[in-house]
Amino acid sequence: MGVVGKATGSAPAMLLIEQAHPDVVLLDLDLGKENGLDAIPELLKKSAAKILVLTGVRDTSAHEAAIRAGALGVVGKEAAPAELLQAIVRVHRGELSVDRQTTERLLARITRDQSPPGRSVEEERIASLTARERDIVLALMRQPQLLLKDVAGSLGISERTLRNHLSSIYEKLGVSGRLKLYVFSSKQMLDKREQ
Repeated sequence: MGVVGKATGSAPAMLLIEQAHPDVVLLDLDLGKENGLDAIPELLKKSAAKILVLTGVRDTSAHEAAIRAGALGVVGKEAAPAELLQAIVRVHRGELSVDRQTTERLLARITRDQSPPGRSVEEERIASLTARERDIVLALMRQPQLLLKDVAGSLGISERTLRNHLSSIYEKLGVSGRLKLYVFSSKQMLDKREQ
């Protein structure tokens, strides 16, 4: 693991990404006169690098917005160096690295029993999940870094049974894999909060 460059704004960061081809970008949400959230979509367009937000911003809605914009993780600047390194490794592998409180807030929003008339397509998809499928989504959202066998163990089912449930969940929600399931679920929670 090594640092390939450092930039203090989005324009220099875009140039650096094109030159250095990093695997992971550590992005601060506070870029002085710029907002790091605005840079995420452009960074993702310019590069295959995965984004980990490293920030002193304590606004949890900003953390959730970063995940929604495409970042795979958020780590506070007060985190221990070992925690930061673990987050970088997880994000590099394409896994999510989000603290428990953020995950629980996102889950709480997605699982609220709201059934207003004229639900959106996404709300209809969520409503189509069985109680057991919702439990599985919750378990995956709480600890996205766990292996499927560990998730299955925590739910008291076999890994094969879990995979069967996941196939059904992916089909019902129109997603393809755990990462897209997490992004879909996170987006639904944020959309409900903004309404």
